[in-house]
Amino acid sequence: MHTASPRQPTAVIRFASGHCALGALLVAQSERGLCAILLGDEAAALADELQARFPRSERREDQAGLAALLAQVVAFVEAPQRGLDLPLDLRGTAFQQRVWQALREIPAGSTLSYAELAVRIGAPRAVRAVAGACAANALAVAIPCHRVLRSDGGLSGYRWGVARKRALLEREAQQ
Repeated sequence: MHTASPRQPTAVIRFASGHCALGALLVAQSERGLCAILLGDEAAALADELQARFPRSERREDQAGLAALLAQVVAFVEAPQRGLDLPLDLRGTAFQQRVWQALREIPAGSTLSYAELAVRIGAPRAVRAVAGACAANALAVAIPCHRVLRSDGGLSGYRWGVARKRALLEREAQQ
């Protein structure tokens, strides 16, 4: 039986980048499904973020092979009511998975507070852990952590910037 050495990649992740109304966008796909949707100002920085998130994987840029997937994600960012029915490769702890599943159940145009989300997953005292799970999300818009607000209704930190969070919420409110 052959085992992988610590330096050997454990998986292949293909990625492509483009632009949407929110700036640069990178999508990444493993053999199990979409594993990252990253937003930012520059594609190169997003590729660095992908490398940091999946350090033991082999990352391959595949603009042509992922063009349809990239277009589908861009269309979803532009019109969230369309939905995004793609297989997701969610990588996180059991707690993060619970939070992410609850996030996926928040309809477009609706919001919850971090405290309400903690109650929803049956962990009412875990508000900070819920916020941490939101921050650990690598699938912008597919796992809609932008729909979670402070208890006073204010926008708080968002991994991809508060301005992007505001823009996403405004776009969903118009639908």
